[in-house]
Amino acid sequence: MTVVSPVTTAVQVRYFAGARAAAGVAEEDLLLDTAEPTVALVVSTIADRHGDRLGKVLAASSFLLDGVAVRDTSVRVPAGSQLDVLPPFAGG
Repeated sequence: MTVVSPVTTAVQVRYFAGARAAAGVAEEDLLLDTAEPTVALVVSTIADRHGDRLGKVLAASSFLLDGVAVRDTSVRVPAGSQLDVLPPFAGG
Protein backbone atom coordinates (compact mmCIF):
# COMPACT_ATOMS: atom_id res chain seq x y z
CA MET A 1 0.00 0.00 0.00
CA THR A 2 1.32 3.41 -0.94
CA VAL A 3 0.86 6.27 1.49
CA VAL A 4 0.44 9.64 -0.17
CA SER A 5 1.46 12.55 1.99
CA PRO A 6 -0.68 15.66 1.72
CA VAL A 7 0.69 18.59 -0.22
CA THR A 8 1.32 21.59 1.98
CA THR A 9 1.70 25.26 1.23
CA ALA A 10 3.68 27.65 3.43
CA VAL A 11 2.29 31.15 3.90
CA GLN A 12 3.53 33.95 6.16
CA VAL A 13 0.80 36.05 7.81
CA ARG A 14 1.61 39.49 9.22
CA TYR A 15 -0.77 41.29 11.57
CA PHE A 16 -1.02 45.05 11.98
CA ALA A 17 -2.54 47.30 14.68
CA GLY A 18 -5.70 45.77 16.20
CA ALA A 19 -5.16 42.51 14.33
CA ARG A 20 -1.76 42.15 16.01
CA ALA A 21 -3.34 42.74 19.42
CA ALA A 22 -6.13 40.24 18.73
CA ALA A 23 -3.78 37.54 17.40
CA GLY A 24 -1.21 38.10 20.12
CA VAL A 25 1.62 37.88 17.58
CA ALA A 26 3.07 40.19 14.95
CA GLU A 27 3.45 37.43 12.38
CA GLU A 28 3.30 33.68 11.96
CA ASP A 29 4.05 31.02 9.39
CA LEU A 30 1.25 28.67 8.38
CA LEU A 31 1.48 25.29 6.73
CA LEU A 32 -1.78 24.58 4.94
CA ASP A 33 -2.70 21.06 3.85
CA THR A 34 -3.48 21.99 0.27
CA ALA A 35 -1.53 22.87 -2.85
CA GLU A 36 -3.81 25.75 -3.80
CA PRO A 37 -5.11 27.63 -0.76
CA THR A 38 -7.21 30.74 -1.16
CA VAL A 39 -7.14 33.93 0.86
CA ALA A 40 -10.45 32.79 2.39
CA LEU A 41 -8.84 29.54 3.59
CA VAL A 42 -5.91 31.41 5.14
CA VAL A 43 -8.30 33.81 6.89
CA SER A 44 -10.46 30.93 8.13
CA THR A 45 -7.39 29.09 9.41
CA ILE A 46 -6.08 32.04 11.40
CA ALA A 47 -9.58 32.79 12.76
CA ASP A 48 -9.85 29.20 13.99
CA ARG A 49 -6.36 29.35 15.47
CA HIS A 50 -6.81 32.62 17.37
CA GLY A 51 -10.51 32.67 18.25
CA ASP A 52 -13.42 35.09 18.25
CA ARG A 53 -11.45 38.21 19.09
CA LEU A 54 -9.38 37.94 15.92
CA GLY A 55 -12.41 36.70 13.98
CA LYS A 56 -14.21 39.96 14.66
CA VAL A 57 -11.19 41.97 13.52
CA LEU A 58 -10.83 39.85 10.37
CA ALA A 59 -14.45 40.54 9.40
CA ALA A 60 -13.62 44.25 9.09
CA SER A 61 -10.06 43.88 7.77
CA SER A 62 -8.54 44.26 4.35
CA PHE A 63 -5.72 42.10 3.06
CA LEU A 64 -2.57 42.47 1.00
CA LEU A 65 -1.18 39.43 -0.79
CA ASP A 66 2.49 39.99 -1.55
CA GLY A 67 1.87 43.74 -1.32
CA VAL A 68 -1.20 43.82 -3.60
CA ALA A 69 -4.69 44.59 -2.27
CA VAL A 70 -7.06 41.61 -2.32
CA ARG A 71 -10.74 42.29 -2.85
CA ASP A 72 -11.76 38.74 -3.82
CA THR A 73 -10.93 36.20 -1.12
CA SER A 74 -11.18 33.34 -3.63
CA VAL A 75 -7.79 34.45 -4.99
CA ARG A 76 -5.21 31.66 -4.85
CA VAL A 77 -2.26 32.04 -2.48
CA PRO A 78 0.99 30.74 -3.98
CA ALA A 79 3.47 28.90 -1.75
CA GLY A 80 5.84 31.27 0.01
CA SER A 81 3.43 34.21 -0.17
CA GLN A 82 2.93 36.84 2.49
CA LEU A 83 -0.57 37.87 3.57
CA ASP A 84 -0.91 41.11 5.52
CA VAL A 85 -3.97 41.64 7.73
CA LEU A 86 -4.92 45.32 7.90
CA PRO A 87 -7.76 46.25 10.24
CA PRO A 88 -9.50 49.60 9.79
CA PHE A 89 -7.30 52.44 10.97
CA ALA A 90 -8.57 55.61 12.64
CA GLY A 91 -7.02 59.01 12.25
CA GLY A 92 -6.20 61.33 9.47
